[in-house]
Amino acid sequence: MLHSRLSSLLLFAATCLLPMMSVISMESVVTCDNANDVQRLSCDNGVISVQAALYGRKNRMTCSRGRPQEQLSNTECTQEGTADILKRRCDGKMVCEFNTDIVRTSDPCVGIYKYLETNFTCLPAVHLTTCEHSYAHLYCDEGQVINVYGADYGRRDPTTCSYKRPASQVEDVTCSLPTNKVADSCNGKNSCMVKASNSVFNDPCVGTYKYLEVAYVCEYPVNAPGDSEHMME
Repeated sequence: MLHSRLSSLLLFAATCLLPMMSVISMESVVTCDNANDVQRLSCDNGVISVQAALYGRKNRMTCSRGRPQEQLSNTECTQEGTADILKRRCDGKMVCEFNTDIVRTSDPCVGIYKYLETNFTCLPAVHLTTCEHSYAHLYCDEGQVINVYGADYGRRDPTTCSYKRPASQVEDVTCSLPTNKVADSCNGKNSCMVKASNSVFNDPCVGTYKYLEVAYVCEYPVNAPGDSEHMME
């Protein structure tokens, strides 16, 4: 997997629970089309926001080692919808890992060796993790409202919310699914409580102890503020 860091760009300044005025860097990650190679997007601070993605080929140099010239000849090869797939999977997370299988919905150029190139930024946001059966409390300063970047319910690793849990309840780390229910319930409100439970989000992995991850920012509303508080359970 190849990594290149582009120059810092002034992209975004948000007012939220973590107030900051900062220069947001654009990251570019390239992964060759190999089932054994994993692309990893990560943010030390803030959450991922996918800006663009290419699955195909736009030059002869990238991922060209050991490849015959006929596999590099088409430099106008792009699969449509790649960025949308990655945005659904990664937006709002601090870490997102996958291989090219998840974006290979078609072959945009038969016989050409392809690669995945993803451009993303790390946006300032509040990141909450709430164990199953507990409540996530999203809230903003007076006059501001919630805007949810993304939310997932399930399990992505064996350590989060694992205290005193048997191994059988934390071993499935591939069952976390994105959900729009938090955004639908909380966006535009000053405060919102959401229960991390199967009754709210259904059960993506029976027998696994799950948790809810939410990333959001606080913004000043364009129109009148929403309800002061809402509870979802």
